[in-house]
Amino acid sequence: MYSEIIMDSLRLTTGSSEETEDLGFKIGTFLKTHGGAKTICLFGELGAGKTTLIKGIASAFNISKRDIGSASFVIVAEYDTLPPFYHIDLYRLEKDVDVEDTGIWEYIESDGISVIEWAERLDEIPENAITVRINLLGEESREIIIEGIDEKDWHNM
Repeated sequence: MYSEIIMDSLRLTTGSSEETEDLGFKIGTFLKTHGGAKTICLFGELGAGKTTLIKGIASAFNISKRDIGSASFVIVAEYDTLPPFYHIDLYRLEKDVDVEDTGIWEYIESDGISVIEWAERLDEIPENAITVRINLLGEESREIIIEGIDEKDWHNM
């Protein structure tokens, strides 16, 4: 996995779904061990690897990868962990009103960890959120840009 810091962003390249999952595990570990950020906002086109990254994040909370799927029909999947883990998928929502009607802000503002797919459907990004943008580079490779994690903290993990 290749990584570099560019203007307060961590830019990484993964070459396989396993590397993307491993990166997710590292993000999940960061969430468990560092206070502050409780929300991850994921951006990327269909098939970019958002769910794969979430499988890695969830595994840091001892949630089985097979229990994480695309929550596109459920909107919010809740996991009974400490802290609680919420997988939120906004793919099926089209308008700001639809998003507001789901009650997801209650999850975001709770003491749990919220990981949001299709975060571009939110009218605003939650305060102190970590944003992750996934860009397809090829069939297996991804460019992943992370904002909201201090470089020093990241490299000390």
